[in-house]
This record gives sequence, C-alpha cells and structure tokens, in this order.
Amino acid sequence: MSEGSLEAPTRHKIAWREESFYDPAEIEKELRRVFDICHGCRRCFNLCDSFPRLFDLIDASPTQELDGVDSKDFGPVIGACTLCDMCYMTKCPYVPPHPFNVDFPHLMLRHRAMEAKQGKVSFVDKQLAETDRNGKLATLVAPLANWATARDNKIVGPILRKVADFHPDAELPKYASKTLVAQSKAAPAVNRNAPAFGRKAVLYATCFGNYNNPHVGTDLIAVLARNGVETETVQPRCCGMPMLEQGRIDDVAANAHVVAAEMGPWIDKGYDVIALVPSCALMLKFEWKLILPDDPAVDKLARATFDISEYIVDIAKKEGLTPGLQPIAGTLSVHMACHARAQNMGQKAAEMLRLIPEANVKVIERCSGHGGSWGFKREWFDVAMKVGRPVARQAAQNGAGFVMSECPLAGVHIAQGIEKQSSDGPKPKLVSHPVQLLAQSYGIGSQG
Repeated sequence: MSEGSLEAPTRHKIAWREESFYDPAEIEKELRRVFDICHGCRRCFNLCDSFPRLFDLIDASPTQELDGVDSKDFGPVIGACTLCDMCYMTKCPYVPPHPFNVDFPHLMLRHRAMEAKQGKVSFVDKQLAETDRNGKLATLVAPLANWATARDNKIVGPILRKVADFHPDAELPKYASKTLVAQSKAAPAVNRNAPAFGRKAVLYATCFGNYNNPHVGTDLIAVLARNGVETETVQPRCCGMPMLEQGRIDDVAANAHVVAAEMGPWIDKGYDVIALVPSCALMLKFEWKLILPDDPAVDKLARATFDISEYIVDIAKKEGLTPGLQPIAGTLSVHMACHARAQNMGQKAAEMLRLIPEANVKVIERCSGHGGSWGFKREWFDVAMKVGRPVARQAAQNGAGFVMSECPLAGVHIAQGIEKQSSDGPKPKLVSHPVQLLAQSYGIGSQG
C-alpha cells in the first residue's frame, strides 16, 4: 500500500436510500476509523476548525490516542465542518481510490443525515433553509426586512437573532425589492457583431442571486449581451445546499428533480446553463450526480452547467471577447471561494479579471470561514471570523482597490474581517462578484 496517492480523487455515490446509511453503530465505527487516520496524518491541522478540535480531543485524552476519546465528544468536530470539500480536494492523501477511502466531508454529511432522520434538525433551522420561500416574502417588504436584520438594530434585531440563533455581530444578507428574474426582463440588446454571437445561456438565478443580490446577475447579463450572448433567467427552485448542510438529502433530491426537469428543455434548445453562485454550481455539477446517479436529467444538467467566471473565460478562449475593456485602477484582490475550487476548474475568477487591461490581480486562496448560515450562528461566528482572519488580513494588506469573492456571502464575511483589522491605511472596496468589475471595465452595469 502506498503512502498517499498521486491519482485523481474520485467520489462514491451517496447511499442515502439504504437503511444502513443511517445506522448509528455503523456511523460511529466509520467515524472512529477515519478520525484515527486523520490523527495519524494531521495534514489538515490548519484547514478548518474541525481538525484542531479533533486533535485537541485526542491529545487531551488519557491515552493520547483516539481510543481515549468518548464518541459523545465528537459533536463539535462534526459541527465545525462546513462541507467546503477542501480537505478532500486539496489536502487529504487518502481519498478514494486510495484503499483508506477517506471522504471526511461526506462522512460529516452522513452523520448529519442520521441526525436529520432522528428529528434533530430544529424547526427554526428548517425554516431558515427555505431560502426560496423566505426570499419571496422578504422581497415584498425588503426595506423593513433589511432594517429588522441590520447589525445596529437594537429594537427588534436582538429578538430576531435570538430566535434564529444568529450572533449579534454577524452581518446578515440584505434583500432586494425586485428579483433578478423580474429585472432580467429589461435586458440590454444582444450585440450581433460580437465574436461570440449565437451563444445562448439560461441563468440559474439561485436564491441569493434572485432575492439578495440581483446586481451580479444584471451585470452578468450586460456583459454577456455585449459579447453577443442571448440570455434567459429562471429560478425553478433552490439547489438545496442549505438542506444538504442539515443532512436533509431527500429534500435535496426533490429539489434536484424539479430544477433538472425545468432546465432540460432549455438545454435541448441549445442553451448553456450558468449558475450565479459557486455553491449552487457545485450542486448542479457534482453533488446532485452523487445523490441521483441514475437520473438522466440530472446528468444532462451537470454536463451543461457553468460557473460565471468559467463561462466568461470559455468565451474569451474560444471566440474572444468584444473589444472595449478599459483598465481599472487599484489592486483587484480576488478570493477563490472553496466551492469554486471544489469544482476543479482552476482559478477562473482570476483568469477572468486578467482579461481587463493592466489588471493588478492578487489571488487569495484560503477559506473565508463563512460556511453559509453556519458562519452567522451564535456558536460558530467567532470561529468563522478566526478561520477567515488570514484572508481579511491579506486583503487589507493589498490596500486600495477592490476585494471580491466568487461567493457573495464570503465577500461580506471578508469585508467584516477587514473592518476588524487595525491598519489605518486605505481599505479595498467590496464588490459582490468579479464579473461586476468586467462590467465596470466595459463601462456598463451597476459598478460602471
């Protein structure tokens, strides 16, 4: 048996339909097997908070081995995992096809699925994961919703945060008064003289892109129109990532069926699919295929799906972009989101920004720490800020210019980390997504 592996990592189908998948005894046995391998390796000690918590448990035990740790103490180790996949993608030498067969994130998912079957997901958390419903309601009263959830709201804010178990200092997402689907109906005319004219793309708005930050979508539509790409925008249903984080795999599968069925006819008409958030693109490309491996509609959608930056770079390489990009002053600090990295497509956001003339692009390739709603929670917010501190420090040190992440929540989290930096020098301006700077370089879009 070799020490580590040079082979490309592979992943097993998620056996969520089998009763044994939820068996507590089998799960505990697998936790102990994998945790013992992690203890013997410790390569992931600086990746997230799960591994330091595990190693601290072992080091503090009477035997200083895993056999000295009580299984009831594993909870904080499992709870600290954000399913970012970085241990699996970049660090662990024992992922399949290695015989040790270690897939730490999917083992944490399996444990959460067991707890979901046992009814341990709280009512409030289930409601927070209903992002489509919540977004539809919040956009109707967006100013009121944003006022109520603001950090400085001392009237109803503390009550809402206590009910949701959100940390009082966490910066929560804002809501737009008009969804991306509605705004996209006023899309600019397609440039018929562009090298890429003839391409067609349907934008999967995603919950965040549709209800929270439609400007990313409208800027993308403007850039694509300038480059000859006809677009349509739809939001059939949430990708299910918030439910996946809670172990509710059956609910994720239900959403996957709906979205894949609606996207199928678009693909048949020659449309590419662009997901506006990396986590959602990851679900469509990879996670759904592991949950529903025998569904041809899911497989078809996976093969047709692009991330935003990936699609722009694809145009640049195959047809070439429409001329007219102008330089942007200042450093462009771009954080490579974990769920973009997990798509195994390379640093597409940095490649896209380098299409801007004279662009001074600086890449930050560490976890921001936010982890979806996990990073807002009272128990985990301080941990999330600690994990993301090196990213915020690097962005602050890069100075004036812009800071952005492919993940909108990560960007807000990084900006909050920059606030906490002691430097008195100029600080970068937060941009929700790198594509907005491309729009600015063209002189179009919300940043232009």
